[in-house]
Amino acid sequence: MTKNYPSNLTWKQWELIAKLFPEVKAGGRPRITTCMYAVVNAILYVLCQGCTWRALPGDLAAWSRVYGYFRRWRKDRTWLQVHDKLYQWVRVAAFDSQSVETATMICTDVGFDPGKQIHGPKRFITVDLLGLVLRVLVTSARSGRFIR
Repeated sequence: MTKNYPSNLTWKQWELIAKLFPEVKAGGRPRITTCMYAVVNAILYVLCQGCTWRALPGDLAAWSRVYGYFRRWRKDRTWLQVHDKLYQWVRVAAFDSQSVETATMICTDVGFDPGKQIHGPKRFITVDLLGLVLRVLVTSARSGRFIR
């Protein structure tokens, strides 16, 4: 990478999560040609900037390769494992330094509101005592099926 973007991980942060990403499958493209640190930073760039995959700056990894890894890691639940591990570390650090008196649970349900005449998806968000996101579930307000 030639430019340092605000969304980039530091090397210290990368070292914490690098082992959570799966190894290369036999017969696949060698990772020597693709730096996983650069791929994760490119994914974070898209998520933080809200741009399309094809709008990745030229000094980042190729958008097709970045999207391929993002999609694969979403399907095999790698992102969920990374989230859960980071969540555990933050919880341990927070409880070492402070105590929490009461539990906070947020559940947002947005479906059809007859008073406001608004249609939309139902969003369910579960958080812990610290307000850290545990899980997010989005369902269709009309059919009741999950949106992926």
